[in-house]
Amino acid sequence: MTFVESVAQAHPRDQRTIDAEQPTFSIVAPVYNEEVLLPEFYRRVVAAIEPLGEPFEIVLVNDGSRDRSLQIMLELHERDPRVKVINFSRNFGHQIAITAGTDYARGRAVAVIDSDLQDPPEVIVDMIARWREGYQLVYGVRSEREGETAFKLATASLFYRLIRKITSVDIPADTGDFRLMDRKVVDALKSMREHHRFMRGLSVWVGFKQTGVTYKRDARKAGVTKYPLRKMLKFAMDGITAFSYLPLQLATYVGFGVAALGLLGIIAVIILRLLGNELLGQATTLVAVLFMGGVQLVFLGILGEYLGRIYDEVKQRPLYIVADAIGFDE
Repeated sequence: MTFVESVAQAHPRDQRTIDAEQPTFSIVAPVYNEEVLLPEFYRRVVAAIEPLGEPFEIVLVNDGSRDRSLQIMLELHERDPRVKVINFSRNFGHQIAITAGTDYARGRAVAVIDSDLQDPPEVIVDMIARWREGYQLVYGVRSEREGETAFKLATASLFYRLIRKITSVDIPADTGDFRLMDRKVVDALKSMREHHRFMRGLSVWVGFKQTGVTYKRDARKAGVTKYPLRKMLKFAMDGITAFSYLPLQLATYVGFGVAALGLLGIIAVIILRLLGNELLGQATTLVAVLFMGGVQLVFLGILGEYLGRIYDEVKQRPLYIVADAIGFDE
């Protein structure tokens, strides 16, 4: 007997009854190469949510996994129809997988959680309690983050505080994508189809009554992080460009600053010449030209980042392509 079979037998349900129920809660989880953790993730979600006594569904989004993750998800669905599977045609990325899961989720409240078990599924129960109090967005606030390097902790802290300073959206510090959203919030998010998505920012931008639940984030139990430094930098760029024009405005500020320095330099040269001092050599001129060329290239790159995002939106390609959707009504 496999672990998946043993878990399913521990939570027997009549399949026809399950299929007929409209879920109160939807648990959305992106999956990318998590074959080792998926059965335990399923077990802990069911153990946490089932005692609430209300119908729920688990929406697993296979984001182009190259291991046995899809096979395990299909096995879980066969043994428990509450498990629904969205299988992408290829890897579209974590934020797009979250988008697809919330698009397909039917629950009155939708919880988004990663399947790597760093965010404890048991915290969803606390989020549900706050939702019942009338809050429409409940986000997880990390009080501790085990198993992460000092560099990652420092850069993450810097990023959250930077983005709060330079954007018009009050994105809470030390939060991730782990959150529970009311159906009104989900429907608002479904109306926004931008390609470079920063879901934790979008969910706050829509407004509604919001609060946080503090929890301790665990270390990864198996596998490797799906967000290396390169992806983290891209993710940070998506977040900044999605909610702030400050990088573009910096070009104006720096331009005025350099122009002011140039004007002061011209005045200084005129005064020195009037005093009979002659400036010799080309080193100063060369350094100034190289400096200005570097500044111009940097801001051309920033303009290119924004222009590239406009280009992606104009093409109007779908956010994702679903190869198979298992367990959903037509």
